[in-house]
Amino acid sequence: MFVSLAVVTVLMSVLLLTSAGAKSLRTRHITEQMSTLGVPQRMMPFLIGAQIAGTAGAIVGLWWAPVGIAAAIGLTLYFAGAVAFHLRVGDRKGASPAAALALASVALIVLRAATL
Repeated sequence: MFVSLAVVTVLMSVLLLTSAGAKSLRTRHITEQMSTLGVPQRMMPFLIGAQIAGTAGAIVGLWWAPVGIAAAIGLTLYFAGAVAFHLRVGDRKGASPAAALALASVALIVLRAATL
């Protein structure tokens, strides 16, 4: 079970850091998407920080379970919010990746709890 947790943690970490990097570059695609979703540019540092903190917490959580569970709960809430923002503007296509990441975050909770 721990191997599954480690694999999901590493995959999520790569995706989160890639997303945080894209947000920090503020490419036109990201800027337009955030504008369409109604996310103010001043929130970008918070979103980037949340993704980096979630990554760090998930990795630390491999050794210290409470931190991993807390990080996974935070990531679940983060991506549930992303799904809500996408659906609010009728962007079902954009909601799908966020929903998949929300489910992966739930999987982190379940896997970490199962390895206690």
